[in-house]
Amino acid sequence: MAAIGSNIEIRPFSIDIPEEKLTDLQSRIAATRLPTKELVADRSQGVQLATVQGLARYWSADYDWRKVEAKLNALPQFTTEIDGLTIHFIHVRSQHKDALPLIMTHGWPGSVIELLETVGPLTDPTAHGGSADDAFDLVLPSLPGYGFSDEPVEIGWDLGRTARAWAELMHRLGYTRYVAQGGDVGAGVTDAMSRQAPEGLIGTHTNLLVPALNGPMPTNTDDERAAAAQIATFQRSGNGYFVEMATRPQTIGYALLDSPIALATWMVDHDTDSYYKISHAFVDGQPSGNLTRDHILDNVTLYWLTGTGTSAARSYWEAYGPDAPAAGGEPLPPQPIPFGFTTFPGEIWKTPRSWVDASYPNVIYFNEVDKGGHFAAWEEPELFASEVRAAFRPLR
Repeated sequence: MAAIGSNIEIRPFSIDIPEEKLTDLQSRIAATRLPTKELVADRSQGVQLATVQGLARYWSADYDWRKVEAKLNALPQFTTEIDGLTIHFIHVRSQHKDALPLIMTHGWPGSVIELLETVGPLTDPTAHGGSADDAFDLVLPSLPGYGFSDEPVEIGWDLGRTARAWAELMHRLGYTRYVAQGGDVGAGVTDAMSRQAPEGLIGTHTNLLVPALNGPMPTNTDDERAAAAQIATFQRSGNGYFVEMATRPQTIGYALLDSPIALATWMVDHDTDSYYKISHAFVDGQPSGNLTRDHILDNVTLYWLTGTGTSAARSYWEAYGPDAPAAGGEPLPPQPIPFGFTTFPGEIWKTPRSWVDASYPNVIYFNEVDKGGHFAAWEEPELFASEVRAAFRPLR
């Protein structure tokens, strides 16, 4: 493996997508060949035709990429080379004294865009009903192969390698005491960071229980059995995207790079709760929280314009694929770094407190909230930010 700190320069970054790329996108949407309507009344055959038609109409007629481009460029963005890759990240320093540094990692099919609405509540909590004592300096990196970060050109960029890169990033930014948070793939990176226990990391928080993906969990109580049944349902009929990307990311990658509608349908066909919320936004004009048509397409368009559909898919092969270098390796032991967890009702499974205690030896925070799903930071940013603030409050 290459040296982590081969080039410590941190460079300002801004986005300026050429207009011809946006014109090409519109042409490709217009030229899409759609299949006939599904033969069932629900999503059991996949993304429904009405959802795709509504998405395509809005993408063609009403969506404006330049708005989110301006929003991103209004934030301090940077790149730096770590372990041979150029990593893109947003870095917002709080105006409040003694703000706690926080590195927060997105997942798939997300990007830093899914975290944008949390920037204000986390860096300036007094403007969002919170206390100045809860402020964070916020670091939002783009995962390798996602968005504006380089895609790996060699195998081996698994969750652990990304975790080491994030520790180097925080060190490079001058932080000697910091916390980490993640959901989805970001939860995997954060879990790896907690087990690697790099110098300076004092606590972690996730909203997806990573150990539950790695093997059977206890089923001694009604809550545990209910959670295990939800996982079994997901593995039986809801994880087609997971299996394909963990075993054949290159195959699906050809469609993801060639057709924007193929990319969009692949990205919205995630868990059942999120899918129906996104579908309602496009079919009925009824978004769930912050899962609006524009915000959903901001994320999809970012993948399209950066051409990272395939490289993002490969991250699942690296993390979970049976043929990847990380396959079969012994997991790192739990470390006594303080850990917090929030369970959201629309998540793939409802994690019981007992599973959290069985997975991490030093749980300092657990809470079950009443709204939000798998993309909690995206859907309910204010609630999500309040959970992050509460989880790390004991460490201040």
